[in-house]
Amino acid sequence: MSDPNRKTGNPYAVPQPINSLGEGAPDYGPRDVMRDRENPNMLVPPVTDSGLLPNMKMSFSDTHMQLDHGGWSREITVRDLPIATTLAGVNMCLTPGGVRELHWHQQAEWSYMIWGNARITSVDQNGRNFIADVGPGDLWYFPPGLPHSIQGLADGCEFLLVFDDGNFSDLNTLSISDWFAHTPKDVLSANFGVPEGAFDAIPTGQVYIYQDRVPGSLESQAVQSPYGTIPLSFKHRLLAQPPLKTPGGSVRIADSSNFPASKTIAAALVEIEPGAMRELHWHPNNDEWQYYLTGCGRMTVFAGNGVARTFDYRAGDVGYVPFAFGHYIQNTGTQTLRFLEMFKSDRFVDVSLNQWMALTPRELVGSNLNVGPELLDALRKVKWPVVKYPRQASSSE
Repeated sequence: MSDPNRKTGNPYAVPQPINSLGEGAPDYGPRDVMRDRENPNMLVPPVTDSGLLPNMKMSFSDTHMQLDHGGWSREITVRDLPIATTLAGVNMCLTPGGVRELHWHQQAEWSYMIWGNARITSVDQNGRNFIADVGPGDLWYFPPGLPHSIQGLADGCEFLLVFDDGNFSDLNTLSISDWFAHTPKDVLSANFGVPEGAFDAIPTGQVYIYQDRVPGSLESQAVQSPYGTIPLSFKHRLLAQPPLKTPGGSVRIADSSNFPASKTIAAALVEIEPGAMRELHWHPNNDEWQYYLTGCGRMTVFAGNGVARTFDYRAGDVGYVPFAFGHYIQNTGTQTLRFLEMFKSDRFVDVSLNQWMALTPRELVGSNLNVGPELLDALRKVKWPVVKYPRQASSSE
């Protein structure tokens, strides 16, 4: 039987849950056809999929949008993606001059600037301060407990925030406006040495995001601390570092080895060309939290005991892979697939299936898998995080 879901050239063709083996049956509805078209490997799973796994995909487009004068935010936590216990994410946009107010968290904050520019500020426990501008592809990291702020510059900005606790919620942080609003004015007066009237116009609750004017230059906003500046920069220019290039794409890694301030979150920016894939691998240190920036792809997660499941991803989606589960990410589109891999760890580490096999006695590998020289001679001792080969004809062709 021919595959009813093979490409027909008709972009409006209605996919059906019938695989190439003829298994399944038509779905006449009610159904969300557009959603099915976005998730072809869930509608018709690869025949190698088996068993069930918890959901490992969530789209920011399916989350609540918090709107304020000055910007917006939305978040994905364990509430939205229950398996994602190690990290939580916030997608935020600030208008020109828009401010994410002075605040702090019990969790560390790691960020990737998607577009635009912002000014970030912080102060540490020793009174040393940090003020910097960040642009597209830049990272920042604020350790837990340290106060900070973010303000959009001339064109505004959008960024991804990642926190090292899946239960985190950005709407439940420690904000300066909220603290002032819930402190008696006589206490504020005694603390700052000014009349109580100085606090007559303070906010009545958490401001969160508000609209302000675009700030002046860094030089005009400089504040000299008698204790100096924070010694480990909270900013890292990820796109400025040379990528590790392999056939099919590239990888840029940022962890405590090259971004010393980032002690609890490690990350990689992966770019996969059409027809290429993030190789079969796993991570021996912690769960993986993903954010897809451009393109579309699919990931199969192998959980052992004969269980594997495939998920489809596109720009704006979050993916998740539990600790040590095997997986790959394949570009299924016509443009470069770009995504972030993040871990609650100080270092980025992964284990390559190909490299492991290449560095194991070939007789052992051959007898274990019942394979011969065709595969054994092709194994690589050098790790390629992204791979792309000329298409190999199958034995039936």
